[in-house]
Amino acid sequence: MTAHLGYWLRLVSNHVSARFAERLDRLGITVAEWVALRLLFDADSLPPSQLAARMGLTRGAVTKLADRLRARGLLARSADADDGRGVRLALTEAGRALVPALAEAADRNEAEAFAALSAEDRALLHGLLTRIATRQGLTAPPLA
Repeated sequence: MTAHLGYWLRLVSNHVSARFAERLDRLGITVAEWVALRLLFDADSLPPSQLAARMGLTRGAVTKLADRLRARGLLARSADADDGRGVRLALTEAGRALVPALAEAADRNEAEAFAALSAEDRALLHGLLTRIATRQGLTAPPLA
């Protein structure tokens, strides 16, 4: 079993993900909230349906997530100027100010997780994983 690449990918992925979740938890944010904040930081504002699609979540899950972020003053809802029935989600000033600190936590997590690799090895690993994902038809929104 340990000869399988999938075993090692899962082992490392689980470790990196768990460490990142712990870091974010200390900052009072979940991984899903981080992803939403990061996507909205880059997009300025999005309809909930587009945020859900980019995150791979249902609209109901994004609504609950948005409600939590709104309750903490990190996200605002507004009427969609192009669609009177629609709404858009956008970061508040506090939400926008929080994203760089969270991005720094993500960068630290990645640096620590892959410290055993040289810059060249990290670039090679990134290229290999990207090639595998592309071949499998997998896509992900840019988060950093």
